[in-house]
Amino acid sequence: MGTSAGIQEHLLLHVAVPSPPPPASSSAKMSIRGLCKSSESTGEPILRGLSVDLQAGQVLGIIGPSGGGKSTLLRALNRLWEPAAGSVFLDGIDIRCLDVISLRRRVGMLFQLPALFNGTVGDNVRYGPQLRGKKLTDSEVNNLLIMADVDPALASKPASNLSVGQAQRVALARTLANDPEVLLLDEPTSALDPISTQNIEEAIVRLKARGITVAMVSHSVKQVQRIADVVCLLVAGEVVELLPPSQLSQARHPMACRFLELSG
Repeated sequence: MGTSAGIQEHLLLHVAVPSPPPPASSSAKMSIRGLCKSSESTGEPILRGLSVDLQAGQVLGIIGPSGGGKSTLLRALNRLWEPAAGSVFLDGIDIRCLDVISLRRRVGMLFQLPALFNGTVGDNVRYGPQLRGKKLTDSEVNNLLIMADVDPALASKPASNLSVGQAQRVALARTLANDPEVLLLDEPTSALDPISTQNIEEAIVRLKARGITVAMVSHSVKQVQRIADVVCLLVAGEVVELLPPSQLSQARHPMACRFLELSG
């Protein structure tokens, strides 16, 4: 019995125990720590203890192979799915402690395909503020449209008459109407032509200059090189590289290197 107990104690002392994720960064606008997510249908892990910071006033570009968890990560940041307590922080506060509606005003999201409401372009821009009892003036609506690179003359036009590129920029203006501190972009230009893509990219750069923090998922390496301050390479639910755009050639992870080579 003594020998058996000694062997068990020896084995326990040598079992590899995963290190806990580091604490949320007090300097980051948003911190993700040990974020996990599994498929509801298969149970397979999608995010595997992912940790990364979003610094205030920066653009974080998130790239990597399909199925790596990019959109799943983004959707956790404003609770489109519920992350575990202690895994996502906004200004050092666990987002689970925040009212979900107020969180989504502070952390706005723009999806891959625009979904505008019935009514005019102006009606769409006014929608969010109206929910909290604020009525935007025509001047405020026009300023938001200009910020999103939309011609203010479209404010009175039916939203259903817009092109996809115009609709995406109006959706951006609608998101900005809530005065977000963080903007989450899930492949916002994947369905757009080159000119509309450039317009969206220029709008993102202007928003960064205003102090808005941006996290953008993209399949385009060239796009994140144009507008991101930091590039996060996500492979199989893990951050394998975190580099400035100018240093992507220094990536060392085999799958990340292959992705960058094929995407170049």
